[in-house]
Amino acid sequence: MSPDDGMKGDRAEYTRELRGYILGYGLAILLTLVPFGLLNWHVLAEYGLYLAIGVCALVQVIVHFRFFLHIDPPRQNVDDLHLILFSALLLFFMIAGTIWILSSLAARTG
Repeated sequence: MSPDDGMKGDRAEYTRELRGYILGYGLAILLTLVPFGLLNWHVLAEYGLYLAIGVCALVQVIVHFRFFLHIDPPRQNVDDLHLILFSALLLFFMIAGTIWILSSLAARTG
């Protein structure tokens, strides 16, 4: 085994990670541009548009977890999964509380 074998392995690992980042970036850009295009060209009805935007958002969350945060649920540690679920719960409470407060204010003024 020569010293160059270690460098070739490092180079291959670097190339593999770079491809993953480029693929993730491309998917993130695509999943951002698709809803803008659907909205701009009025391709879908209102309900279908909301559904398409929601699906693209969920897929983009998965893309970010997989390609940028390197979280792969089948191979992840249980502690990491608990952290993700707790963070999702906190986000849910923040979003639900914001919607509740804004709808309450809208009902008072309207």
